[in-house]
Amino acid sequence: MSAVPPRRLVIWCPDWPVVAASRAAELGPLVPAAVFAANRVVACSETARGSGVRRGMRRREAQGRCPELVVCEHDPARDARLFEPVVAAVEELMPGVEVVRPGLVAVPARGLARYFGSEEAVAERVLDQLDAQVGVECQIGIADGLFAAVLAARRNELVAPGRSREFLAPLQIEEIDQLTDRLSGQRTADQAELVDLLRRLGVRTLGEFAALSSSDVSTRFGQAALLVHRAAGGREERPVLRRQPPPDLVVSEELDPPVERVDEAAFAAKVLADQLHARLGELGLACTRLGISARTEHGEELHRVWRCAEPLTPAATADRVRWQLDGWLHGRSGRQRPTAGVSVLSLRPEEVVGAGGLQLDLLNAATGEADARAGRAFARVQGLLGPEAVLTGVLGGGRDLRDQVRFVPWGDECRPALPADRPWPGRIPSPSPSVVPDSPWPAAVFDDEDRPVGVTGRHRLTAAPCRVEVSGGRSRAVSGWAGPWPVAERWWAELLAGGAGQTAPAAQVPARDVVRVQVVLEPEADPAGDGDAEVGEVALLLVHEEGRWWVQGAYR
Repeated sequence: MSAVPPRRLVIWCPDWPVVAASRAAELGPLVPAAVFAANRVVACSETARGSGVRRGMRRREAQGRCPELVVCEHDPARDARLFEPVVAAVEELMPGVEVVRPGLVAVPARGLARYFGSEEAVAERVLDQLDAQVGVECQIGIADGLFAAVLAARRNELVAPGRSREFLAPLQIEEIDQLTDRLSGQRTADQAELVDLLRRLGVRTLGEFAALSSSDVSTRFGQAALLVHRAAGGREERPVLRRQPPPDLVVSEELDPPVERVDEAAFAAKVLADQLHARLGELGLACTRLGISARTEHGEELHRVWRCAEPLTPAATADRVRWQLDGWLHGRSGRQRPTAGVSVLSLRPEEVVGAGGLQLDLLNAATGEADARAGRAFARVQGLLGPEAVLTGVLGGGRDLRDQVRFVPWGDECRPALPADRPWPGRIPSPSPSVVPDSPWPAAVFDDEDRPVGVTGRHRLTAAPCRVEVSGGRSRAVSGWAGPWPVAERWWAELLAGGAGQTAPAAQVPARDVVRVQVVLEPEADPAGDGDAEVGEVALLLVHEEGRWWVQGAYR
């Protein structure tokens, strides 16, 4: 456990998400740009930072500080595709390249130093290679262990062998909050809570945290904090003694006819990912380094290794395979793009660990096999009819019923259209309507003198509703009603459209000014006219929008 971890050379391209977005949108290097996910800044350019834009900032605040800011949506597939030329350029100089995440690659450094003469010479060769072939800005860091090497790359330093612990010791404890972010591109709430707890306990630096005993850390903070404790002490982030995957864990698929489109190859990738994880599950293993290999119809061999901070799931494996195929098949230069379609696709677990972190609970353990069979069936349907043939409903936030449910293709990330953890004032209170039509039903509302009921400029009804007619059918009397409740959303959209902000390439959501009313319709005899049956009471959620009434939901 105290052995010195292997030397790592890390190549870090700062702000890669915004660099990739700017290249895709063909923006100039001095144009202020930022990448947003869930309405918060994921990455921003140096020009935007000069205007006060920071990571985690809300879009409105960022555009307020930098009115000319170009807004780009977060796209991991685009980041991976445009990062492939960078990886290919590095691989021409040295073998064993590991893609930690788009924008960050790691290479074993010990053999390279012997081959090129010194670690300084290696760093100079890499910088010259990337500048000549790709033209991207990058920083190099070399240290013992991946975490120390990543922090060294952010400071553009080469840490002497055996000195990683001394290099990490004076750094602030907030670097722990960036551990998962720098290794996987995502922050976790658990590590933010750990940082806050350590600061309240008086632990200010990584050295002070590393000085604590492993048993005390495990007892007080839990097993998840042990990985952070090891990294803070300059030791290997993962246990030194790892089980090696047996050769029969490699899964391959011959593609006949060869495929040249990413969506076609993605279906085979999903099946291979399920097969690989089924074999790993039988042995109680999980994959942390995945090798992706492809052979084209002309015999070209392509191979790439992806490294992950957490054990891969089947969905995460399929995503990385899709991103890598996108990078290979859509390479920007003829040297990097294969000359024929992919005929053989293979997945190889380069590194495995115990699957304790992925153990299913009792319910999932009982239904996991059925879920796997259902997943394979869904993937097969998507292969026949397309990815939109199988959809998953994702609940999210929003004030309107149309915004709260988003349908995504099976296997894609189940991300809601709007975050559900916001207060959303003006949202429909519980209980929600039990029936929500795909498209709102047209309706007409009349008062006691059969005159249409409208809405005034002050969002008031022109008269009390007495009858409601839905979709041109029979009208029914109103026994009770409540409202109106006006909702004005994105009223500032027209101001932004006037030139205060720019977007690329996503379109702004239009402004919405609606009035909602709930009505209860009286029971009536069966429309068939036999008098033996009766249609009971029903409550409707009516919405007045653009001068017309619509039925947005029904309560039964």
